Amino acid sequence: QVQLVESGGGLVQAGGSLRLSCAASGRTFSSPVMGWFRQAPGKEREFVAAITWSGAFTSYADSVKGRFTASTNNARNTVFLQMNSLKPEDTAVYYCAAKRTWNNVEVLKEYEYWGQGTQVTVST
Repeated sequence: QVQLVESGGGLVQAGGSLRLSCAASGRTFSSPVMGWFRQAPGKEREFVAAITWSGAFTSYADSVKGRFTASTNNARNTVFLQMNSLKPEDTAVYYCAAKRTWNNVEVLKEYEYWGQGTQVTVST
């Protein structure tokens, strides 16, 4: 089992920045791929970014490339999502998730463990 807890969400003006954190505990070694997803009101949950605990592999949705950066800490128990140049359309609940292998990282159903989410609101 892997437990995931997100934090760092909040209200920010367009053009601003936020850094989300996802604290992982449990058998994290069995799920070395960490993903970030988001869900806006009335929309389906969508892929944002993925990273391995080692940081060797990363993947980003086209909509956030060049603005968002995923990273991990040395202890390999926290994943971060640095979000810069935020836009109102980035408003959503952001979730972190964990899976076993680096394939289909953009597919929601591939992930076995999920956090509870953290709200990000970007105002105009």
